Amino acid sequence: MLSLPVIVGFGGFNAAGRSSGHHAYRRMVLESLSAEERRETLVGLAVMMGLVRCEGDRYLDADDRAYDAQAVEQQFGPTVMEGTLIRRIDPSFFDVDAVHWQKNASLRGEGATSLSFELSHRDLPEPVPSDWQLEDIDERRVRVTLSGEVQVKWDSYRDLPVKSAGQLPKGFDPGALYNSRFHPRALQLTVAGASDAIQSVGIPWGDIAAAVRPDQISVYASNVMSQMDDAGFGGLLQSRLKGHRVSTKQCPLGLNSMPADFVNAYIIGSVGQTGAIAGACASFLYNLRAAVEDIGAGRCRVAVVGNAEAPITPEIIDGYATMGALAAEEKLKKLDNADETDPRRSSRPFGENCGFTIAESSQYVVLMDDALALELGADVHGAVNDVFINADGFKKSISAPGPGNYITMAKAVASARAILGDESVRERSLVQAHGSSTPQNRVTESEIFHRVAEVFGITEWPVTAVKAFVGHSLSAASGEQLINTLGIFRHGWVPGVKTIDRVADDVFAERLHIPLQDLDRREKPVDVAFLNSKGFGGNNATASVLSPSVVDGMLRKRYGDSAFESYRQRRQNTRDRALEYDQRALRGQFDTLYHFGESMIDERLIEFDSGEMRLPGMTQSIDLNLPNRYSDMTGQS
Repeated sequence: MLSLPVIVGFGGFNAAGRSSGHHAYRRMVLESLSAEERRETLVGLAVMMGLVRCEGDRYLDADDRAYDAQAVEQQFGPTVMEGTLIRRIDPSFFDVDAVHWQKNASLRGEGATSLSFELSHRDLPEPVPSDWQLEDIDERRVRVTLSGEVQVKWDSYRDLPVKSAGQLPKGFDPGALYNSRFHPRALQLTVAGASDAIQSVGIPWGDIAAAVRPDQISVYASNVMSQMDDAGFGGLLQSRLKGHRVSTKQCPLGLNSMPADFVNAYIIGSVGQTGAIAGACASFLYNLRAAVEDIGAGRCRVAVVGNAEAPITPEIIDGYATMGALAAEEKLKKLDNADETDPRRSSRPFGENCGFTIAESSQYVVLMDDALALELGADVHGAVNDVFINADGFKKSISAPGPGNYITMAKAVASARAILGDESVRERSLVQAHGSSTPQNRVTESEIFHRVAEVFGITEWPVTAVKAFVGHSLSAASGEQLINTLGIFRHGWVPGVKTIDRVADDVFAERLHIPLQDLDRREKPVDVAFLNSKGFGGNNATASVLSPSVVDGMLRKRYGDSAFESYRQRRQNTRDRALEYDQRALRGQFDTLYHFGESMIDERLIEFDSGEMRLPGMTQSIDLNLPNRYSDMTGQS
């Protein structure tokens, strides 16, 4: 039997807040929640943002004034709303109206006069130019005289045309959750996000690890832009130009494999399979496919999958803006025919738009094979049926869309139809669109959806796009799509594309339903969702994700009523423990997992023979009795 990869945990952080417990999803559908759910979401964000702290049943502000939950919502709710989702880039990153640059200049003497200036001895260039004449002033300073000209660089400050981004909730610092000294921001997000996902499972990680062989745990994670802030590759590449020294950490911590390596080395202590697959903006789905394939084939039984991206730097924004890919303020003003524009509406999927909005995010999920999930009583939030990846063939522009997405989308729908039948696909499916908010994307992606819907007989296909709320987090974007989908499965509300007034005229919307307000699917639950991603270079990927109710039916059929009912009883304990973590996190107690230098394996104590290997501290052994996969070619059984 092929193992089914089921989702047993999920977490992370983005502009909408904490992903576990569906809280980031709930921020996006806040208007549709019950009064109690709305209050819990806003109060949790107020704690996360440092507006209040929780002590017992009371909430205290910076002046130790006490509030109950209702008072927190009334007093701080507007601040929470303003400090989440896409918004103007916070000065804690940089001043978008005065970004530091360097301007080149040439200095020369007036007329035929030589140019003379004073320098510290230690500031002299190496070697000293041949046309410089030096005269010592004292032990520390020297006078330089030259007859030509000298090139200098002035500090300069310019206006950045892009003013908005999807930032973590204002006041929330992922690096404050653990000892994050010298860690680039993307790796701080990695630790916080992966820890949140693992604790959301509701089963202690030690129990999970003890239930499988050490090499049956996999981690697949990466990012696209590496770590480009000062603590990573950004500082590494700028150090010589700025006259600074490279640190010992900037090069290794800058690698785009670190979002996987940090999970292995500091969070779960895994010695199993690992991978860091990058496929531009489809990277999450690339990593998810590796996990799905390995679980299905029995190569692993547990997989942690995710991405962490922190691209809100002037250099990265400048790069994408120069391509014309980002929503610049002046372009938005022209769209709105106004002197001012709302930065919160800069991302406008399928509406009149002008570019995407860059964002930071960390999104991780925990997968298990179905047999292990039943054995441990894991709570199943959904299952990944399949992930399809196809390229575009020959291209003229590396950033332009192509035919590969037709293949991935059609195969994903066909795969779901094979499992669920025509009715579920036609009546109870939805699409999580890439929805990047570019004029080209709204036309090309909607045409793909329209043509696929036409072929499979779909007439009112719900299409949502989470980038309207949180922006485009590059490698982590499809992680946000997946976790948002789990929220739809749980609560029944499909987030509307609330940043547009209407669907653009050139969108192929005849067979699509792109809601502008939250769509209520509680009476007609969604069975399957299709996550679509398009990346530069022809990196197309589409995944089909099955709802927990569908998965429950599949598990009952595979294992029988008795085994399934026994599993349901064990599952309730897991849900109780997951809820305990969720309630602690709502009070600001994230209990972030970070094990630096703890429980390290002494290689001298590794024991093995030709049949198995035992590692100190690991409950089970690693099997060395490997089968001959080519027995028909070798004659060896």
